[in-house]
Amino acid sequence: MAITTCIFDAYGTLFDVTAAAREAASAPGCERLAGLWVRLAEDWRRKQLEYSWLRAITGAHADFWQVTQDGLDWALEAHGLQGDARLRARLLDLYRALSAYPEVPAMLAALKQAGKATAILSNGAPGMLASAVASAGIGGLLDDVLSVESAGVFKPHRSVYDLVGQRFGTAPGQVLFVSANGWDAAAGAGYGFVTAWVNRAGAPVDRMPWRPAHVLADLTGIPALAEAA
Repeated sequence: MAITTCIFDAYGTLFDVTAAAREAASAPGCERLAGLWVRLAEDWRRKQLEYSWLRAITGAHADFWQVTQDGLDWALEAHGLQGDARLRARLLDLYRALSAYPEVPAMLAALKQAGKATAILSNGAPGMLASAVASAGIGGLLDDVLSVESAGVFKPHRSVYDLVGQRFGTAPGQVLFVSANGWDAAAGAGYGFVTAWVNRAGAPVDRMPWRPAHVLADLTGIPALAEAA
């Protein structure tokens, strides 16, 4: 079955989730953050994801902006920075305008030139996704931006993946689903998507019942993969 539609996770896949902490650490007067921003970014991301899973399991849904703030608050406290309201506000502002990975615009343009539909499917709340897409200047290369808020639960719940077929009228096998989260790529494979895991860190494959069909180091090979799949 030919691929007609390419669907991308947003955070960590198209947008660099470490960019907010990295940029904040480079500002004058942030010498303390400069020595620990990598660990802060890692803790922030880990708690952000953990809280999304816990909320999905318990049925205590809140949008991803709330989860993002909760994860940041935990990370700031873990590193002794919980009293720095100015830093917190700066990090959240930067998160709304995360940098896209360098290969993203050309990769999306190549998919559009090949006649593929393109979209984001993300845990992100609509407002934060709109800000990130606008900041990266990729809105004209996307046919839609789909948020889990339409399903009321976070990934990897199947109802989130259902949003793709509802929007594009595709069968799962017509969709190339791309994520930098191994668990997301695996769950997408279980759903029936053709999946590509963008494994920038060279991590082991997650031990789940399903595995991604493809593992890539970055996004540059996606257009060729979409044609060949």
